[in-house]
Amino acid sequence: MTIRVLLADDQAMIRGCLRLIMEDQPDITVVAEAADGAEAVALARRLRPDVCLVDIQMPRLNGIEVTHALAGPGVADPLRVIVVTTFDLDEYVYGALRGGAVGFVLKDAGPTLLVEAVRAANAGDALISPSITLRLLRHLTAAAAPPARRAAQPLSEREVEVVRAIARGRTNQEIAAELFISLSTVKGHTSGILAKLGMRNRVEIVAWAWENRIVG
Repeated sequence: MTIRVLLADDQAMIRGCLRLIMEDQPDITVVAEAADGAEAVALARRLRPDVCLVDIQMPRLNGIEVTHALAGPGVADPLRVIVVTTFDLDEYVYGALRGGAVGFVLKDAGPTLLVEAVRAANAGDALISPSITLRLLRHLTAAAAPPARRAAQPLSEREVEVVRAIARGRTNQEIAAELFISLSTVKGHTSGILAKLGMRNRVEIVAWAWENRIVG
């Protein structure tokens, strides 16, 4: 199955590079490009791409606003949004993740990571890079994070182990191997964790884990 991607960046050169990277893959095709946030929202709502790769700094609507519009808490049928940023300690990224983004990557992360992020998002997962995501969240939770949210229901000991693994950037396959459980069990635990925390994706689990000092 081909993954349909929308690219949103105000720089034509960046969009061109991203298109080359994406369409070099046999399972990915770019269905649209947007030069600003408002155009990105309009195109995404009309075309319903599988994944939206959105720059965080754009005219009219920035990446946070685009993310809220396409994947925010009030969106009935949210799209999968990956935010692209220049700096790994960009304060705006935290707002984008809180707004429903399923991940973020650096513009200079390289083709492999960009492609992996798109595939992960399309699979309903999130690319959690220890070298980027955890460093960002550690910085933000230490600086000015919002008050930690409590789980509506307490997590089991096994669920806490899964949360720690997710927060450390482990994939489902790696979690299964580390905890000696099946892949389907990992997915089941993740679904249970999301339900108990009232969240929609793994990136929110990572933020929650850092806010509550589950990892350090």
